[in-house]
Amino acid sequence: MDQQPSADREKLPGRPISGKWTNKERVLIFSSRGINFRTRHLMQDLRTMMPHAKADTKMDRKDKLFVINEVCEIKNCNKCLYFEAKKKQDLYMWISNSPHGPSAKFLVQNIHTLAELKLTGNCLKGSRPLLSFDPKFDKEPHYALLKELFIQTFSTPRYHPKSQPFVDHVFTFTIADNRIWFRNYQIIEEDGSLVEIGPRFVLNLMKIFQGSFGGPTLYENPDFRSPNMHRREMRLAAAAKVREKQMVKEMQKGKKTSAKEDLESDVTADVFLTPAEEKPADIQTEAPETKVVKKKQKAFKRQRMQMARR
Repeated sequence: MDQQPSADREKLPGRPISGKWTNKERVLIFSSRGINFRTRHLMQDLRTMMPHAKADTKMDRKDKLFVINEVCEIKNCNKCLYFEAKKKQDLYMWISNSPHGPSAKFLVQNIHTLAELKLTGNCLKGSRPLLSFDPKFDKEPHYALLKELFIQTFSTPRYHPKSQPFVDHVFTFTIADNRIWFRNYQIIEEDGSLVEIGPRFVLNLMKIFQGSFGGPTLYENPDFRSPNMHRREMRLAAAAKVREKQMVKEMQKGKKTSAKEDLESDVTADVFLTPAEEKPADIQTEAPETKVVKKKQKAFKRQRMQMARR
């Protein structure tokens, strides 16, 4: 039996056509020190979903953010996802086009990892994703810039050596409540039915910079509130509730005491009391005379007994 030539073999249906790897996009995903376990699992999930991603050791907090550009150059990466932890509870994410920019800083909220969600969806490791964007990304210029940045960062290059030539999941970026909601869905049927895989998180935009990890500010979100301010407002609201409860208790206590006073003072108690005659008050200007009282001499008991015998 004659063997088919390699060109005909590549054109057979169901067989991926090999091509040249021209898009050399590489993404560096790493973080600062002080992150929690959820952030660590989120970074691992992103590295699993993005075969063109690279990892690096944690960066010290004292180092300036401009050092990341040198790290990207050493790792031969032109995109960067940097997770910055503050106060062991706030997580910020930088998306940067290294080394010339632009870059964007987000506050990451509502993080749920793959192991935490336990969703039913599952996709092939290393497969290329489809990117779905909200129509609002095309209406405002800062969202259009973020859309291009997301496309270049999250899309797996075609013919990447570590990627699979299949498209079986979708990354969705939706704008709601002035935030960007990230979801990952698996395509399970040819009609386009989807099942969520995970992970999921929400990006609250803070600023967009012209350079990589700094430079002039291109856009600043006017609706952004820092987590410190949000926690302060929560504490003030809780303190106001406590003060309101104390005021209600004091009012109820005052009402109870006034009711007791009303019960103790009977209005009808003085009905049968007749007032005494009023006597004129004589003012004595001189001291009263002392009265001399003569004492009667009483006989002794023996003398009384003798008188009684007689």
